[in-house]
Amino acid sequence: MKHLSKLFLSALMALSLAACSNLPRGAAIQKEVTKEAAAPDADIAVYPVTSAFLPSIAQWPRNGETRYGWIGASQGSNAQVIRPGDRLDVLVWDSGDNSLLTSPAQQVATLPGLRVSESGTIFVPYIGKIQVSGRTPDSARQLLQRRLETIVPSAQVQLAMTEGRGNSIDLVGGVNTPGNILMPDNNFSVLSAISAGGGVQSSIENPQVKLVRGANIYTTSIDRLYENPSLDTRLIGGDKLIIEKDRRYFLSLGAAGREAQFPFNRDDVSALDALAIIGGVNEKRADPEGILILREYPASAVSAGVRGPRRTRVVFTLDLTTSDGLFSARNFHIQSGDLVLATESPLSDTRTILGLVGSIFGLVRSAGSL
Repeated sequence: MKHLSKLFLSALMALSLAACSNLPRGAAIQKEVTKEAAAPDADIAVYPVTSAFLPSIAQWPRNGETRYGWIGASQGSNAQVIRPGDRLDVLVWDSGDNSLLTSPAQQVATLPGLRVSESGTIFVPYIGKIQVSGRTPDSARQLLQRRLETIVPSAQVQLAMTEGRGNSIDLVGGVNTPGNILMPDNNFSVLSAISAGGGVQSSIENPQVKLVRGANIYTTSIDRLYENPSLDTRLIGGDKLIIEKDRRYFLSLGAAGREAQFPFNRDDVSALDALAIIGGVNEKRADPEGILILREYPASAVSAGVRGPRRTRVVFTLDLTTSDGLFSARNFHIQSGDLVLATESPLSDTRTILGLVGSIFGLVRSAGSL
């Protein structure tokens, strides 16, 4: 019986060890992912994230997102400014007996709805075209009166303006009340327009402000505008404002708390922020020395004369068991499209093997007692 037990033990041990070489896992082990970098023709590069490495990567090209500039704030006039498309209502008062503009029974001439042409002019009888675009309503009134006084010395002019498209902006979306907004003056800013639209929709995470001005696009985040008044740029007629969610994202796989796609919830997301967003790592399976961030750069990033990685495919390794690794992870910025991979701990396989061996010995003892 003892001889049979030994044979039984040997057979089971062999089967268990063979099975352990193909144990099912939820993620790769770190060395399995990074081993390709050692090959002479490797197409990936591996960089440990340390305090000594951070200054270098800070000079590398940004990746995974289209970056637009932004326009700083500037001071404009607090008065309205006439632009093409506006409409002017003109009243001319004249008490003269032989007035060209009025009759004895009616001492006021009404010129309603004079549309400012594309060239910035209006037409007034007996005077002709007058350039009013770029003037305030009061300045245009004084100009019109000076012109009329040459033919009607006693004329008094009143002028009122109704804003047209050239004095309005469009809130396209992302606010509670989108639509066309008339600018009350020439000092109307982005935050003023958002306020006029009822504020940003609460459902948008990390709202991004996109300003479309002609053929140009400018972007920033709403948080930057709130924190830095010098970025609250002045709008001009015809601008379009779009408030939208942050389109950047990163992925998580492996022995992570969650395997999913995650949007950026702030302007800058560090590696530690990303780990918190995904719910940490699986304490029973993950290797805290093997948190990997996989990133793919464009070919331009490895061109001659460009500070960047050695290869377009890059694996950054994080060691969360050291203070330097933790501080470095806190200062390492995730970029859009990055993959955060929590690799499997080699101890997971070891525990499984020991569990199988323990079970085998239990079976053997049971067999030996027969």
